[in-house]
Amino acid sequence: MIKHWWNRAALALLAAGLAVTAQAATPIKLGLNYPHTGEYREEGLMQKRGALMAVEEINDAGGLFGRPLELVDRDSASQPDRARRNVDELAAEGVAMLFGGASSGVAIAASDQARRHDLLYFGTLTYSNDTTGKDGHLNMFRECYSAWMAARVLGDYLKREYADQSYFYVTADYTWGHTTEASMREFTDTTDTDRHRSVSVPFPGARYHQIEEAVKAAADSDAKVLVLVLFGEQMVQGMTIAQQMKLPERMQIVVPNLTLSMVEQTGPFIMAGVIGAAPWTWNVPYEFDYPRGQRFVEGFSERYRTRPSTSAASAYSIVYQWKEAVERANSFNSASVRRALEGHRYSLLKDEQYWRGFDHQNVQSVYAVRIKSRDQVMKDTYRQNFFEIINTLSGDAAAPTHDQWIAERRRHDRPLELQ
Repeated sequence: MIKHWWNRAALALLAAGLAVTAQAATPIKLGLNYPHTGEYREEGLMQKRGALMAVEEINDAGGLFGRPLELVDRDSASQPDRARRNVDELAAEGVAMLFGGASSGVAIAASDQARRHDLLYFGTLTYSNDTTGKDGHLNMFRECYSAWMAARVLGDYLKREYADQSYFYVTADYTWGHTTEASMREFTDTTDTDRHRSVSVPFPGARYHQIEEAVKAAADSDAKVLVLVLFGEQMVQGMTIAQQMKLPERMQIVVPNLTLSMVEQTGPFIMAGVIGAAPWTWNVPYEFDYPRGQRFVEGFSERYRTRPSTSAASAYSIVYQWKEAVERANSFNSASVRRALEGHRYSLLKDEQYWRGFDHQNVQSVYAVRIKSRDQVMKDTYRQNFFEIINTLSGDAAAPTHDQWIAERRRHDRPLELQ
């Protein structure tokens, strides 16, 4: 009994000593390039919360090589030029890696700038196919899924439930919107643009009346499925206008990429019945029994008094994945860490995922979801029980193949290997 007590006491002292040492050592800076302001600021807040939680957990466990992690952030405001300047500033501060997103245009621009500083960049919310497709490079890793993967899991469901129905697309006019609409058309057999029409809205900075005009064009059509390829505040406005026009009564509304923050901003009454996709939702660990994911949800909920969104989970996972890759490489060198990531398989907040070597896409299970009715939503402690999982695809079934990736790179006259 005395021996066991002594062992426990020694281990406790060792852990405390490591934590004190980590706090006293020179910090390792991680650069978060995220939207603190602008149209995607709610997604940005979730990213920062997830990243901070991971940093604090790692520091409490002794840090990395006995040194604490320190989160250094800059506001991208979802503007590519500002994101590039942020990368330069963060590199000058001596960050060891960079991550962030919410707008694909921002993530692509920021990652390209990071490459100039020989820093790895991890995309959080950057759903455009271009991120790891035509614009992919050696220093860019995408933790979340792509528009292609979202469209695969949605198309698999919609083709069964809405076969031969007419669609109408309202699309944000930038890289994520373009590649999402193209992918959705391919996987729902709606490539005929005469029958399945579309209207684009500017991004960023679309005026309310521009979104209203686009939704009215959908209302004036005979479409049975309305696909709102909008994100953040644009989606909130689009859904609010659609509700005012009573479109949910005669159309199935699809929002290809759904997040907790977007549903909460719009309101569960307005969003009820909307179909979308997600790489992760907070109820996934409970429905499929992933204990580590459950601990993350419970810890995040207690800390911030809200359920974690996809972007929070993404930022949290990135910090851990980079830290563990550094440990495997026994180095902070970007090329060494990159090699430690490529092909690496792991399980963290759900089932097994892996970083694909040829394009640096994170291959993972993906989900089609439907927003629950308000009475179901309200049963949750935080009134955020939003997502009913209606379809699931494995990462390998959802992601583009190597041959498809090669074909896309050829179409845009890009190197057939990441550079």
